[in-house]
Amino acid sequence: MQFEGKTALVTGASRGIGRAIALELARQGVKRVLLVARDRQRLEDVCQELGYLGAEAIALPMDLTDPVGVNVAIAQAWRHHGPIHLLVNCAGVAHQSPFLEARLPQVHSEIATNLVGLYTVTRLVARRMAARREGQIVNVSSLMGRVAAPTMATYSATKFAILGFTQALRGELAPFNVKVTALLPSLTDTDMVREMHRFRWVQPVTPEAVAQAMVRGLSWGQTEILVGWQSHAAVWAQRLAPGLVDRLVQLAAPPARRIATVPFR
Repeated sequence: MQFEGKTALVTGASRGIGRAIALELARQGVKRVLLVARDRQRLEDVCQELGYLGAEAIALPMDLTDPVGVNVAIAQAWRHHGPIHLLVNCAGVAHQSPFLEARLPQVHSEIATNLVGLYTVTRLVARRMAARREGQIVNVSSLMGRVAAPTMATYSATKFAILGFTQALRGELAPFNVKVTALLPSLTDTDMVREMHRFRWVQPVTPEAVAQAMVRGLSWGQTEILVGWQSHAAVWAQRLAPGLVDRLVQLAAPPARRIATVPFR
């Protein structure tokens, strides 16, 4: 994909991976970046950072779990700022807790944002991209979308679902010249994971490394972008020796009895 002069929309753009992706896109010459998240002030701060890099930035504060509000906001953004060439679905919620202690409101929160919110935005943008017969969609899954993790059952389930959704969408939108890619970061050093109970032996990558890997993967035309050597090793091991990987994941996981049910955003 060529980034110069394009318009991108990034969800979850107020912090972490989403913010890093927005900044990297500006460095790659993207002309305009539409930033989606709930926190208006954080979005305005990112807009200022993008301005320093020479990109036009527009804050679109919205709740992705509100389909009516998202529909109106996307329609207005397309009308006022022109066609969107790149959609990056990065918004996500994670709740770490043992499954037997999980609370249904937390489960609903993860599904509503990670899946329904992603589906809502993608549906609205993809239809417009298909009509123009051009576009690129990136769905941010996770290494947990390939190797599920204890204490992260619902989060892992949503990330597995994103990979399936991405694969199906890739085939459906190909006739319209709309490309669909999955981005699979491993543990990333964001404010979300800093408060989590860590998995042993896992070395976090930086949000900037994830953003750079995405840009590199899109430039190479990859349909699935793994980030970091640990992700590549884990995926290959899962294919060759899934039983061994299951055992290693169990050993690496924090003891469930020590984990309080704490929400992360």
